[in-house]
Amino acid sequence: MPQHIGIVGCSAEGAALCYRTICAEGTQLFGPHAHPEVSLHTPSLALYVDCLNRGDLQGVAALMLASAHKLAATGADFLICPDNTIHQAFSLVEPHSPLPWLHIAEVVAAEAVSRGFRRIGITGTRWLVDSEVYPEKFSARGLDYLRPNNAERDETSRIIMDELVAGVFKPESVAYFQQVMARMKTEGCDAVVLGCTEIPLIISDASSPLPTLDSTRLLARAALRRCLS
Repeated sequence: MPQHIGIVGCSAEGAALCYRTICAEGTQLFGPHAHPEVSLHTPSLALYVDCLNRGDLQGVAALMLASAHKLAATGADFLICPDNTIHQAFSLVEPHSPLPWLHIAEVVAAEAVSRGFRRIGITGTRWLVDSEVYPEKFSARGLDYLRPNNAERDETSRIIMDELVAGVFKPESVAYFQQVMARMKTEGCDAVVLGCTEIPLIISDASSPLPTLDSTRLLARAALRRCLS
């Protein structure tokens, strides 16, 4: 039997995209209409936002671990979290977790190396791009990276938290992300990580000035491969 995937959710749109990807693309590995068993737990997003606004990573970790224990009780074999921002608390979570995890930034970094990229633009919430979540994993694999500037961090974070997590998709917001990615291209980036799990809902390879590393779908696909291990 394939392993049971536990999804530690944070924002609904990103968790839903990850869940849908597992179920839809599972057929490629398991046959028509087939996919691994999947369980999802999501506390109120407001609880995470409150912790992030206060810089309380212990609080973020406690929420993640609460989900982890609930998912372990449902029979999950391993865990994934389709939210880049709260991976800031990963080092506080992993030692106390009842189950092993896949780390979203490690999955993305491995994909970047396999595709031969060298300098990666990072997009996401201000909490994420101010953190070391991606720089740490990229540097460990010899990858260079570029963060958005301060004005870009503010506006992309506003779009994510005011629009994307609520399922609101505006053409002008797509255009703004394209503008940021185009600037990154002029500064030597050869790919961009969609480092918020909602960004793939408005940006893809077809609309981006740079090849994209879709963190949401890459994590889902890594979980599918893990199910067969």
